[in-house]
Amino acid sequence: MSESEPKRWNYLMDMDGVLVHEEHLIPGADEFVAELRANEVPFMVLTNNSIYTPRDLRARLLRTGLDVPESSIWTSALATAKFLDSQRPNGSAFVIGEAGLTTALHEAGYVLTDRDPDYVVLGETRTYSFTAITRAIRLVEEGAKFIATNPDATGPSREGSLPATGAVAALIERASGRAPYYVGKPNPLMMRSALRALGTHSENTLMIGDRMDTDVRSGLEAGLQTVLVLSGISADSTAELYPFRPTRVVGSIAELVGHSADPFAGKPADVIG
Repeated sequence: MSESEPKRWNYLMDMDGVLVHEEHLIPGADEFVAELRANEVPFMVLTNNSIYTPRDLRARLLRTGLDVPESSIWTSALATAKFLDSQRPNGSAFVIGEAGLTTALHEAGYVLTDRDPDYVVLGETRTYSFTAITRAIRLVEEGAKFIATNPDATGPSREGSLPATGAVAALIERASGRAPYYVGKPNPLMMRSALRALGTHSENTLMIGDRMDTDVRSGLEAGLQTVLVLSGISADSTAELYPFRPTRVVGSIAELVGHSADPFAGKPADVIG
């Protein structure tokens, strides 16, 4: 790209809080995704949730009215599988998790076993087993390396918060004395693996998220420009609580519809709102 040509932006965007809220479409998300697809703009939808496969998530998004290809969905489970494949190809793992994680590891060539595995890999599940957690503790004590898909301590449900990967990882860490390596956000490794999957570079890619502590932080540390949306867990004052700032704050992704080619047009770099 020559200096006279405008920068062509590519997009990484969080799913929950940016595109959907539980099972409901966030207004404008369908228009923004349609705009990206119509203009053949590379994009990837990210989630720290390791429960579902990209096929499962595509079906979930379709039910809300969002048409996102499987190839444009990147999960912490996929990032974890890619990381382990780069560290120890064709290794073995004892896994606590669901289809999103086990499928990703199988496709990476991993053998799942509870006998002398190279790794204990902890992901998210709605049915954590005390027996499986106990086995994980003992395997880590015996020398298996401890990996967790993401550090989120809780996850949402219609009844309220549920313990998630980070909470269970803390239990295993306390019992075994071994801390896990977290692959998902805010580890910038998650962003870099998504960039590689997308075939783009950090200097012309933008991260859209609703959390300062994961989305904005990991985007910043991976060298991306960032947009914080207020349609998820963040409020107007949230950005002021952190020692780092997003490039821009908007009410929701709807404000970027029609501006995907240049989301910062007419805005100073540190604009809020």
